[in-house]
Amino acid sequence: MIGMAVNPAMEPNLNEPAHEPQTSEPSRAPQGRVTRMLLRWLMRPARVAGIKTLSPHFRLVELEGEALRNVAWAAGDKIQVAMGSGLSARTYTPMWWDAGNGRTRLLAFAHGEGPGSRWASSLREGDSCQFFGPRRSLDLADLQAPIVLFGDETSFGLAAALRDSLQAGGALHLSEAADIAESRLVLDSIGLGHARLMARSADDTHLATAESELLRLAANGAQFVLTGKASSIQRVGRALKAAGVASSRIRAKAYWATGKTGLD
Repeated sequence: MIGMAVNPAMEPNLNEPAHEPQTSEPSRAPQGRVTRMLLRWLMRPARVAGIKTLSPHFRLVELEGEALRNVAWAAGDKIQVAMGSGLSARTYTPMWWDAGNGRTRLLAFAHGEGPGSRWASSLREGDSCQFFGPRRSLDLADLQAPIVLFGDETSFGLAAALRDSLQAGGALHLSEAADIAESRLVLDSIGLGHARLMARSADDTHLATAESELLRLAANGAQFVLTGKASSIQRVGRALKAAGVASSRIRAKAYWATGKTGLD
């Protein structure tokens, strides 16, 4: 960890939605002295050790560096990667972390025209970046199988992390997606071919199917991790609670919301 206590008020500003690519953008403008000092205090340096393009919108990005060694990480934790020349950042969920060798892996979803998407599309092996974390985003430590993850394209990295965590072995994954064929290709590539996908409809009628499936699983004692689009989480969460599912069986984290920025 960085060798000083960090004041939460000094954390990087999150001014973009987390469904942008899980990477940062190299600085193109000179950084001020104060900004450089804060980045040294708050951020860890890393190098892009490898990139694999899985589809037109998804890339696997592996980071490495001494600052990634001997780091405590658990499935559900997040990192915040610096964007541009200031202190703005985007928040991403690592799929995996090798603290012994100083490596971690992210799944970058390049969606939209933001700077993060442009960076992910142009990312090359050997590029450098800076990040803050890892730190807690979703506390999944006390969840026991069977676990059901509901989400979307922004949740695929978390799904991979859950798959590899001991307490979540055999977790079920139910995701809404804009492009079923592309999402299926990506999930197959990262070993999640068993995940169930639903085509996202403009009027959200597909969520009735999601509610029905989640309620069926709830009757079998499942515990739930709800992620992705804020409005979808709210709807299926209400359905679960209305059916008597205790709050202790539900974890929720919105990664993005239509028309809003800053979610992490």
